[in-house]
Amino acid sequence: MNVMIDICVVPLGVGVSVSEYVAACQTVFQEAGLKHQMHAYGTNVEGEWDEVFAAVKQCHAVVHAMGAPRVTTSVRIGTRTDRHQSMADKVQSVEQRLQRTS
Repeated sequence: MNVMIDICVVPLGVGVSVSEYVAACQTVFQEAGLKHQMHAYGTNVEGEWDEVFAAVKQCHAVVHAMGAPRVTTSVRIGTRTDRHQSMADKVQSVEQRLQRTS
C-alpha cells in the first residue's frame, strides 16, 4: 500500500539546535530511496508502507545513536485506494486552484 506521511522527529536532551539530527533523518530517507520533501517543521515522505515505516524506525535508531536519550515523533498518515497520488500532485492541485482565482 502506498502511503504519504508528514513526520516531525524531535530529539530530546540534546540542546536547542536539532539540524544535525534532521539532516541524519533526511539521509535515512534518501538512502531508503524514498521520495521526501523537507519543510520548516518536518518532512513529507511517500512510498510503500513497509519501506516508509522501516525508515521511520531507522530515523529513531540513528538519532538515538547520535546521543539523543529520548526521541518524540509526530506523524500524520494518508493513504488512498481510489487512485495513485503523489506529493507533487497534491501541491499542484492547490497551485492550479490558486491560479484560477487570481
